[in-house]
Formats: sequence, C-alpha cells, structure tokens
Amino acid sequence: MNIIGRVTRDAQVQTTAGGKEVVNFSVAVNDSYKNKQGERVDQTEFFDCTYWLTPKVAKMLVKGLLVELIGRVSASGWTDRDGNPRATLNFHVSSIKPLSGGASRSEVDDEVVVAEAVEDDLPF
Repeated sequence: MNIIGRVTRDAQVQTTAGGKEVVNFSVAVNDSYKNKQGERVDQTEFFDCTYWLTPKVAKMLVKGLLVELIGRVSASGWTDRDGNPRATLNFHVSSIKPLSGGASRSEVDDEVVVAEAVEDDLPF
C-alpha cells in the first residue's frame, strides 16, 4: 500500500529490549470528496508509523515533511481510562521517499534520502 502525507511530529528512535532500533513517527493523510448535498468534505487520517531498517532516516523525518510511504496497514483498538473505545491505524513502513518540506537535503546524509527495504525471501 502507498500513502502520501505529512509528518506530524519529528521521528524518534527507540531501542527494543533485544537491542534492535526502530524509528517511530506519525503521518497525516488528507482526502476530500463531495457529499450527496454537493458540499466538499475534507477528511484527515492519522497513521502511527514504524520503520525498522535503519535509524538514520530519523534525521530527515521532521514535522511538515511530505513523504510517500510504502508498507502495510494494521489497526489496533483499546479502551481508554474513561472506558471509551479507541482505535489507531499503524503503518509498517518498508520504503520512504521524501517529497518536499522538512530538513533540506544538505542537512541529511545522502544515503538516507530514499530508504527502501531489501527484498524478502517470500514463498510467492
């Protein structure tokens, strides 16, 4: 799945108990359509994103950066303190392509400008 959206907060690198580093960030994806009454409706979906391949991309993933992401979506739900049901969309990123905004290319190592997953050894 591909999505294009803006980073809503600077990326953070966290280390798991096993010593593996993961980059966490969030992206807002805007959509608009006309309803039955002919009125334009703007809608924004927010995705919590994780990227496991290299922590170096965190430098470029700053608030406001427009990115194209390739990956897969999962949803999770829970109940908050007040007993209200909540849900979030999670995007497990395999490829990141910066489109505009955010840190300038001179501020980021050239090797992290486009980060992609290597091919998996999939049975199909």
